[in-house]
Amino acid sequence: MRIALYQPEIAGNVGAILRLAACFSVPVDIIMPMGFAFSDAKLKRAAMDYGASAEVTRHANFEAFDEIRRREGRRLVLMSSHASQPLPEVRFQSNDILLMGSESAGVPDAVRDMADLRVRIPMAAGFRSLNIAVSTGIAVAEALRQTGQFPQ
Repeated sequence: MRIALYQPEIAGNVGAILRLAACFSVPVDIIMPMGFAFSDAKLKRAAMDYGASAEVTRHANFEAFDEIRRREGRRLVLMSSHASQPLPEVRFQSNDILLMGSESAGVPDAVRDMADLRVRIPMAAGFRSLNIAVSTGIAVAEALRQTGQFPQ
């Protein structure tokens, strides 16, 4: 299982996701460019002392990331508030990559179309979306539960 962040824009969100990744032993792929410097104080504050324990790989662009993903035979699971497949109906595989779009724009149509699955987290009527760090936590926890990969 891996988490991929597509051109993240908010340091605090990435920091929270790195903390989650460290606690659950899930590697993180960051697809550049980012909207802040990786050394940003807000990133470090949100990640706390867990950030250094997260396994992070930065990719120059989506094409570089996707080349490695395909070579490794990993499924790309896009989490999107616009997807039609609800999270409770998805069957995750142990080597899936959960792709989270940028906070303001999600992912481009070409990236969306490459995803093997497009998944949404069901919410109460009238709400648009959850915070990206919260969404990542919900999706990763469900994927780890299904595949028996929670740390012991």
